[in-house]
Amino acid sequence: MHHLKYLNKFFWKYKQILCLGIVFIIVANIFAIYPAEFVREALDYVLKNMKEPKTGNLSNKLLNYGLLIVGCAILKGIFLYFMRQTIIVMSRKIEFDIKNEIFNKYQELSISFYNENKIGDLMNRITEDVTSVRMYIGPTLMYAINIIVLFSLVITKMLAVSKTLTAFVLFPLPILAISIYFVSSKINRQSEQVQAQLSEITSISQETFSGIQIIKSFTNEDNSVKAFFNSCKEYTRKQIKLVKIEAVFIPLIITLIGLSTILTIYVGGLEVFAKRISAGNIAEFIIYVNMLAWPVASIGWVTSLIQRASASQERINEFLNIEPRIVNYNNDKTIINGDLSFKDISLTYRDTKIKALDKISFEVKEGSTLGIFGKTGSGKSTIANIICRILDLDSGNILFGKTPIKKLNLNNLRSSIGYIPQDGYLFSGTIKENIAFSKDLIDENQIILSAKKADILDEINQFPDGFNTIVGERGVQLSGGQRQRLAIARAFYKDPDIYIFDDCLSAVDANKEKEILKNLHNETKNKTTIIISHRISTFQNADKIIVLKEGILIDSGKHEELISREGFYKEIHLSQSKI
Repeated sequence: MHHLKYLNKFFWKYKQILCLGIVFIIVANIFAIYPAEFVREALDYVLKNMKEPKTGNLSNKLLNYGLLIVGCAILKGIFLYFMRQTIIVMSRKIEFDIKNEIFNKYQELSISFYNENKIGDLMNRITEDVTSVRMYIGPTLMYAINIIVLFSLVITKMLAVSKTLTAFVLFPLPILAISIYFVSSKINRQSEQVQAQLSEITSISQETFSGIQIIKSFTNEDNSVKAFFNSCKEYTRKQIKLVKIEAVFIPLIITLIGLSTILTIYVGGLEVFAKRISAGNIAEFIIYVNMLAWPVASIGWVTSLIQRASASQERINEFLNIEPRIVNYNNDKTIINGDLSFKDISLTYRDTKIKALDKISFEVKEGSTLGIFGKTGSGKSTIANIICRILDLDSGNILFGKTPIKKLNLNNLRSSIGYIPQDGYLFSGTIKENIAFSKDLIDENQIILSAKKADILDEINQFPDGFNTIVGERGVQLSGGQRQRLAIARAFYKDPDIYIFDDCLSAVDANKEKEILKNLHNETKNKTTIIISHRISTFQNADKIIVLKEGILIDSGKHEELISREGFYKEIHLSQSKI
């Protein structure tokens, strides 16, 4: 259970609710054990009246005992209600805290973490794994405390009546405890396998739904169904194996409880014959044994939940303990300004070992426009990522003015940058919400102006719901060009100090591209702008252009300079001009 120690901080946070719940458990169990005494007294009273009929009014006495038993049952029920309203409510509060903690951790972790892990697995940890942990925090904890309290009260009562009978009645319980010890390890191992397979199912589902358009276009539905079917079949096989292990508990418990009942009657009869206990004590002990039946039976269930929770918490702890590769070294507010200087920067991707950049140096004057040109895989987008510190360099440095990038407050740095990626990612919501994504307050006029600058206002006005049009998941309701232009409008609405356009006009036709670039030039006159593209026409107004090839800077200069001399840039320019 060492993985579950992580949850202790939450128990401490809600210690008042937990303590109150424990009090309710104790009180509920106190009212639960009194009926056994009332039954013993009633039975002894009846037997005494059979021998001495004049000892009192039998019917009134039995009625009083009956009312006492009913009263205890009602009070027990009331405190059981309070018990659930404290312990179970506490578990829901902790579940809320854990999910928020996991989600916040997800946002702290670097992009490389998401490249190395499946999205479906991450989703499963914040849903299924947290649910397993909540079952430990709530029902498991509640029943475990209830078992301890009930056993303590019942055994104390039993010992007070007869130590001999108590010893015989409790004899089967150590056998049960030893059996649980050996089966628990198997449950734990199997639970881990079940959770891992469930993550695999979630990953397959997520990838299938995300790529449904490709699956349909390639008529690959049968293979997708087959992969999902095989994964579900494997999950079922592992789950059935777990159920078979858990199923050992129930017959074992029933057998041992039955044995306790037989011992109670047999040994109790001998004790009555020896006049060490009364006949009513046998009935009392049988009630006690049956009171222990469910707690003992629930030991297997509780143990199973603990093992599952431990396996789930271990999976959660795996990434909660991961330190982000991108760390904010400065929590003080920093101003992002000055020339942007790149000093011998190099970067190799850890997962693929591909060298994306190799000792590149250049400078971007504050308020100027830099064009970055190169073919796919030349390192253009990598430069955009390291400016935003989505990636960190292996060697070299980037300076804003005279300040190294790592000495800047990471939040201030990213807040000052308007980054538009190539895919133009949109969130499932309205057009208005996507454009105003960067700010909490929505300025209607600014939204309209931003859409106009991105040359998409007329198209938005043609939609029946205008700016309230739902774009769908990842903007599926819109064309590629519309998604890119909305992403550009989102950057204009943010009004940052630095613009980075990462090949975000690739799906826009030439006329619209020309209009957007014109608006971009007017909007960013006094702002540092970096335009990344494989289309040379995009760089007409750039103050400087650098040319990349396989991660190496092979040329730089203005557009006119680059096309005036022989080289890679001129070669591509001539080929694109013929199209």
